Amino acid sequence: MKPSILVEIPQDNFKSYPIYIDKEPVKDLAKKLNKLSANKKRLIIISNKVYKLYKNEFNFKKEEIFILKDGENQKNIKNYQRIIEKAIQLGLSRKDLIIAIGGGVVGDLAGFVAATYMRGIEFIQVPTTLLAFVDSSVGGKTAIDLPYAKNYIGAFYQPKMVFINLNFILTLDKRQMLSGFGEILKYAFIENSCKSEKSYLLLEFLSIAADRILENNMNLIERLIKICLELKISVVTKDETESGLRKVLNFGHTYGHALETITHYKKYTHGEAVVYGMMLAFDYALSTKMINHTYYNLAYDLFKKYGYKTIKPVKYNREEIINIMKSDKKANAGIITMILPDRKGSVIETEITDESLFEM
Repeated sequence: MKPSILVEIPQDNFKSYPIYIDKEPVKDLAKKLNKLSANKKRLIIISNKVYKLYKNEFNFKKEEIFILKDGENQKNIKNYQRIIEKAIQLGLSRKDLIIAIGGGVVGDLAGFVAATYMRGIEFIQVPTTLLAFVDSSVGGKTAIDLPYAKNYIGAFYQPKMVFINLNFILTLDKRQMLSGFGEILKYAFIENSCKSEKSYLLLEFLSIAADRILENNMNLIERLIKICLELKISVVTKDETESGLRKVLNFGHTYGHALETITHYKKYTHGEAVVYGMMLAFDYALSTKMINHTYYNLAYDLFKKYGYKTIKPVKYNREEIINIMKSDKKANAGIITMILPDRKGSVIETEITDESLFEM
């Protein structure tokens, strides 16, 4: 199998892993997974929705699967413990394998299990949502949530390989596609800060081709997926553990994570929350003259094209939102740190005071 993209992490003893992107039948993907796990014990952590749709194609043994209910609130300590107990019950050793099949929640949770079970066991990512295709399945961030702290317990742990099967898109509803577009828009706004050797003009591409993309033109969507992955790989290969450059990938996430947390991970999808976080960032950047009206209007036109409406930042308790943002992993000594746009396709890290955040 020739990989579509190869991820090479120089900081991790030059570890590399392949990403395979194709449109083959899901049954063929199942055969590949069976071949890769031959002579190994395996634990398959799979989204409930995906299991219902594709259980016949995968045809896994019931005793080797852990079906995870859908929703961000499932990425919790209780499920982490249940999966660890399942791995022990199956007798998994370090030489065995974990396979994650689902969206970002499944990938994050399964990856953290793999990172911590016996101090590390190989795992394969099989993302099934657009958001997981373009972002969460690649880069090695794994985590679980606490009730008032998203992704607070986690590890940087790279997968053995990633299989992106475009057929999964065909069963995604409109809201899940919209969530994926949220992360794709993020890459358009940070492209120049990703230090890629190539220029993709992603912002222009998303604007010009919006109608065809939203009609699920698979060729265009596949191109988008590859562009976003190339941009992310450009970042994570230079900064695996978020000590500097990788922070640009957090654009929209500080306020986005606060929205998810204050609503108990039930009101917004991750992609929706990130878009609202980017909107707040653009509002703040305009109010402080970091960007001009031309770029601001361009950004909001793009949000509108992809179906996003504005929400008022103070819709929720302002003090509670600020406290959550202060407790964010990216905060520094209780000072809110946000990634803000400073010019077209570029972002910078900025410290923000409580008083200035919502007074725009």
